[in-house]
Amino acid sequence: MSAADLTPGRFAEKDPDRLAIVMGFGGETVTYARLEDRSVRFAQALRARGLTVGDHIAILMENNRAFLEITWAAQRSGLYYTAVNRHLRAGEVQYILDDCGATALITSESMADVIVGLDLSKLRVRVTAAGDLDGFERYEDLLAEQPGGPLDGECEGREMLYSSGTTGRPKGIRKPLPATPLGDPSAGPVQIARGLAITGAAEGAVYLSPAPLYHGAPLVFSMSWQRIGGTVIVMERFEPERFLELIEQYRVTHAQVVPTMFIRLLKLPPEVRDRYDISSLVDVTHSAAPCPVAVKRQMMDWWGPKISEYYSGTEDVGHTQITAAEWLAHPGSVGRPMQECHIVGEDGAELGTGEVGVVYFHGGRPFEYHHDPAKTAAAAHPKGWRTLGDMGYLDADGYLYLTDRQAHMIISGGVNIYPQETENLLAGHPAVADVAVIGVPDPEMGEQVKAVVQLMDPDSASSEVAAELITFCRSELAAYKCPRSVDFVAELPRDPSGKLYKRRLREQYWEGHDSLVI
Repeated sequence: MSAADLTPGRFAEKDPDRLAIVMGFGGETVTYARLEDRSVRFAQALRARGLTVGDHIAILMENNRAFLEITWAAQRSGLYYTAVNRHLRAGEVQYILDDCGATALITSESMADVIVGLDLSKLRVRVTAAGDLDGFERYEDLLAEQPGGPLDGECEGREMLYSSGTTGRPKGIRKPLPATPLGDPSAGPVQIARGLAITGAAEGAVYLSPAPLYHGAPLVFSMSWQRIGGTVIVMERFEPERFLELIEQYRVTHAQVVPTMFIRLLKLPPEVRDRYDISSLVDVTHSAAPCPVAVKRQMMDWWGPKISEYYSGTEDVGHTQITAAEWLAHPGSVGRPMQECHIVGEDGAELGTGEVGVVYFHGGRPFEYHHDPAKTAAAAHPKGWRTLGDMGYLDADGYLYLTDRQAHMIISGGVNIYPQETENLLAGHPAVADVAVIGVPDPEMGEQVKAVVQLMDPDSASSEVAAELITFCRSELAAYKCPRSVDFVAELPRDPSGKLYKRRLREQYWEGHDSLVI
């Protein structure tokens, strides 16, 4: 298969009834012919409403049948598209809509409580893909208005997703818009699909995606599998037994998960785990967070050497990969870097084998943090290397191990959480004198969010005050960003200049662990 063939349209022509999408709970299906037709029609509808190459749309909804139809409409129209976390509060969503400059919003009736709190005046296109909302056009009506058929001037668009920001606001990770013909080999999205094809992934592959499509990996890889003719099964939500049922029912060959899903699968009773035939699996990849060594060993004992892993980020500055066989020889590693990898000390100098420092890569694809040149510059080393802010070391065989996070990011259930936004909010509570938000070990989620609080009145510390602070957070922020627990201290560890020794604080909770990440 040549790179130029890496578009869903190829399969709409040669095998129109092949399933492109299957919904994991509802059972709804979309063939390749239908995916091609509906994505073209929606692309035509967006053009008819004035969107041109380089414009921006936002998608705010649950995993549903229309989600990938819409992203393909944007992808083939040369648009940027931002999938917004559906768990965010209205103020958080509003910031992203304003920051990315979206001129169109596609949502669903399930988001009505958030939509009512938004200022939609800058959005000239408002569409509901499921159900009805006041002031929104219905997706099906828009499709019916358009003629379908070939879309003139098809060109590659690009996702622009948001990660939480260390300064308290999410940052858009903006990559150059390809704007080259759809399927052009030089386009980044095509190269990812080409990588799947090179690894020998067959056209008849069945890919199971159990995570929300507003995350980068599920979205990008689902679309990449559709470029090579795979069937993508989209779970509306992750449920461990249903995950196994789908593997057996559809003879799933490939899947991508986060370690928390492994933990939940392992908690199923043995008789449930043994009930399902998983022999069709060829490869299950995990990413987003380090997997506890004991958990991965148990999964390999169950599924065999079919579990691979990669380490990367939406920024795409570097990439590692490790097979099951390699991991068994290097347990705990996230793999060998695919680009030059440099471990750098506090003085900016490169460190030797086995020494822990900041992990930098040389290579990767260009990107910038939208509207934040300072943050973009901070990710770069004077020699041009770039980092995701993780710390680790290389062993004598060149395998990378992660040990900590320079930016204090928390990864809970595979979701990245930067604590500054929560700290800023709690600092404004009248009872709080000082606060630090950190990640502490959690047996299922990897980490959970904890607030360590110095009160204005130390004698007022109580479970009632802790509950009040958690409720205060949840009134303003998505629940996953909010502390699950609150500890009170007489004073937080700060130096005379006011710098918080957050690592020292975290070490108290991670005692007995080999590293400060799980």
